[in-house]
Amino acid sequence: MRPRTLRACLDIAAWSAYARYREMASYAGWFLLDVFIPIVIAAVPILLGRAVGGASAAANFAQRTGTSNYAAFLLIGANTFLMTLRSFWDIGLWLRKEQQTGTLESLYATPADRRWILAGLAAFNLVRGLVNFLLSFLLGCWLFAVNPLQGDYIVALLFLAVGVIPLYALSLLYGAVVLQLKETNALIRIAQSLFSLAMGIYYPVTVLPPLARALAMLVPPMWVTNGMRAALLDTGYLLGAWPRDVAVLVAMCLVGPPLAWAVLRRAERSLQRGAGLGEF
Repeated sequence: MRPRTLRACLDIAAWSAYARYREMASYAGWFLLDVFIPIVIAAVPILLGRAVGGASAAANFAQRTGTSNYAAFLLIGANTFLMTLRSFWDIGLWLRKEQQTGTLESLYATPADRRWILAGLAAFNLVRGLVNFLLSFLLGCWLFAVNPLQGDYIVALLFLAVGVIPLYALSLLYGAVVLQLKETNALIRIAQSLFSLAMGIYYPVTVLPPLARALAMLVPPMWVTNGMRAALLDTGYLLGAWPRDVAVLVAMCLVGPPLAWAVLRRAERSLQRGAGLGEF
């Protein structure tokens, strides 16, 4: 009999988050890497632009993006990109690790609702990702002499807060694919390549060809990246105003989680009809 009270569900989520914290506490170096990786991702085009573009680099960049602050533009893209990949790693790799160690089927046999286990896991990793985002962005602004106190931070944080819900729904879909294919490394490389194009880390998505641009519109992190850039750097919203862009993310919040859960449940039932979830 699964627990039905809200208190019991929150306890499941809290213990799931704590277990993940205890596991990650032994890998403190990853926390530092998550802070520096976005800076490295952004540093290559920033330094290349300064070396090749010369004095006109900022003006040329502003003609195509709407802002001459290319350092902040790239730092926002790099940090959102790493947060996206981290959500995929956290859910997909966790499911794969539990499957390989033989504990996934044990979790499925407990009376705990799996949705709250995943919610606790996502909550811990989200807090970790937001802290990394803040530290990395501030450190990057200091290194590249960018003023971080500019633009509308309230709207930028609104995009980030709303966007993480469909983002983790997307990571749940990735987890379902991991369970079915029993593979993580190749899938994360594919996701890294596709999302680096669809999110517009180094450029606005408006420069993409029409078909690629239409597909990018289905990617929640793209809306988060563009919305934060528009709020902080005044690069322009995709639908002309921030309430419309946020409304798209809200619609993704309503559709994404139930759709992702349904796909995951379908993958689970498919595996359970065969050799089971523990086969790897």
